[in-house]
Amino acid sequence: MSHAATLPVTDAARENPASRFTLVWSAAAVCWTISTLTRAALAARALAAGQIEWGALPGVMAMGAGHDFLVALAVCAPLAVYLLFLPERLYRSTAHRALMWAGLALAYYGLLYLAAVEYFFFDEFNARFNYVAVEYLIYPHEIFVNIRDSYPVVPVMAAAAVLTLALLWFGRGSIRAALASNNRFAERAKPASLAVLTLLAAYALPEGAAPHPGDNRVAGELAANGIASFFSAALTSHLDYVQYYLTVDGREAASRVRRLVAQPNAVFLPGSASPIARRVTYAAPPKPLHVIVLLEESLGAEFVGAYGDTRGLTPNLDRIAQDSLVFTRTYATGTRTVRGMEAVTASFPPVPAESIVKRNNNEKMFNWSTVMRENGYNPTFIYGGYGTFDNMNYFFGHNGYRVIDRTDMDKPGFSNIWGVSDADLFRNALRVFDEQVARGERVFSVVMTTSNHKPFTFPDGVPGVAPRGGGREAGARYADHAIGRFIEQLRARPWFDDSVVVIVADHGARVYGREDIPLKTYEIPFLVYSPRHVAPGWIDALTSQMDVAPTVLGLLNISYDSTFFGKDVLLTEPGERLAAFNHNRDIALLRSDVLAELGFRKKHATYHYDFARNSQQPLGAEPEAVRDAASLFQTAYDLYARGHYRAP
Repeated sequence: MSHAATLPVTDAARENPASRFTLVWSAAAVCWTISTLTRAALAARALAAGQIEWGALPGVMAMGAGHDFLVALAVCAPLAVYLLFLPERLYRSTAHRALMWAGLALAYYGLLYLAAVEYFFFDEFNARFNYVAVEYLIYPHEIFVNIRDSYPVVPVMAAAAVLTLALLWFGRGSIRAALASNNRFAERAKPASLAVLTLLAAYALPEGAAPHPGDNRVAGELAANGIASFFSAALTSHLDYVQYYLTVDGREAASRVRRLVAQPNAVFLPGSASPIARRVTYAAPPKPLHVIVLLEESLGAEFVGAYGDTRGLTPNLDRIAQDSLVFTRTYATGTRTVRGMEAVTASFPPVPAESIVKRNNNEKMFNWSTVMRENGYNPTFIYGGYGTFDNMNYFFGHNGYRVIDRTDMDKPGFSNIWGVSDADLFRNALRVFDEQVARGERVFSVVMTTSNHKPFTFPDGVPGVAPRGGGREAGARYADHAIGRFIEQLRARPWFDDSVVVIVADHGARVYGREDIPLKTYEIPFLVYSPRHVAPGWIDALTSQMDVAPTVLGLLNISYDSTFFGKDVLLTEPGERLAAFNHNRDIALLRSDVLAELGFRKKHATYHYDFARNSQQPLGAEPEAVRDAASLFQTAYDLYARGHYRAP
């Protein structure tokens, strides 16, 4: 039997019986230092952007240092347990020595590379790793290719490798001494117990015992630790709403929600499983028009000239807006495409944490296609990418739509990892519509674009748009170019005069601001274009994505039984309009100018929102607003969980 080569026990090792755990303390120190330097870099960026004040920095750094210390211990705890139980002979073997050098190299490299990833993530989402990071890892191919095409991956990897070698070089003396140490089990148990007891003591602290950096969301994000935030998001991605969020009595919730969704032409249906089931009636005869919904990727109102932008990024949309019904104060419900999908198609609030598009048991839910099928339409969902991403194909395929995605389209002129170009998508969509009309079918389609997304690559020959890269402004220019071409081609169809085009974004470009729910970044365009049937105009009314389907159905004079949470904005008094929001684990309801926020672990707060100044000021006790918000989200979660979000 062969034996692994073992280093001799030196006198220095006998005199330093605890030195084996130098490996743990060194790794923990490296982890802590990298986390602290990452926070400093993020804080510098936030200071430059005016998102935090200098006065908040000491508290942020101090609180963050404590979080980093505990995370460093947690990251190194497996190594401490391993070193505690590893027999002396194996520990000092040549093979184990090589293993430890390789393990430290991989750990240091991973921490350094992760720090760079977190910097870019914070720049994109103004937050530490959250649900977006967790959800993205479910689709590694799309995400890794997107990262490769959007960020300086090779330079970052090279820099991480160089810094890893430097850390190992400067720490080589202590590492060699630790690998040559000789420790008895009792001696090894002391430092291991210290690390474990420190972690247990920190975990046992009551929530809120630690200082808080204030009511600035960005400061709170900076004080957090990215690794801890990621695992917290992963472990709470399937939340039980009742357990973690503010609730009210079920009968009270039902009564409040009925009041919130009421409109003059709706009568509630007794005996329904849903407390908001109602009959919506329009006196005028219905208009059996073709309905095409362009769900535009990341096209925030901030880019659109018709909504006040002065950069001239959207000349086509601005021209279309002149002949459209334009809803000038429309808000997305969330920051992800799936949130826009559930709001626009199912008129459903953004219950935390995941969208119903991605949840289990989301089949046969009441949605826009339910009403359209009952009125003779043949719904389609057309997506430029692979519809397996974010469970889109399953959700739409099991909720009344015929699904057409990238796999069903002819060879595109241009594509990237997210999908075919918007021009190719619209060309294929028009082919589908022509075939439907030829068969005598009524068109109802949700068309989801992909081009306005990092890495922002586009076909050649588009005026003002570089084909390779160009950033968000180029993305808005190309999205506008593709919409303009689509409308031109649609106008050439003989069936155009009997069509309605709805243009609405899935969400804004990014969530950027110090508030928990930075409302300005949720503003999106919503236009209804049908020159022969919808008179142009400007509707300055609080509008949610949840209101899109009910409002368009109202313009078509379609009467229907509804369980939608949205309303026909054109029939709703100003004081009765509302918008619901989600950001990470926070949710909120805006009514008039009062924003009621509900946070994780039953926290809540209310703010006065000044639309003109885009400012939020804390309000005193507003129990009615808070209870309304709790009623809305609690009822939505209950209907989903019980399988009762169905046609009445």
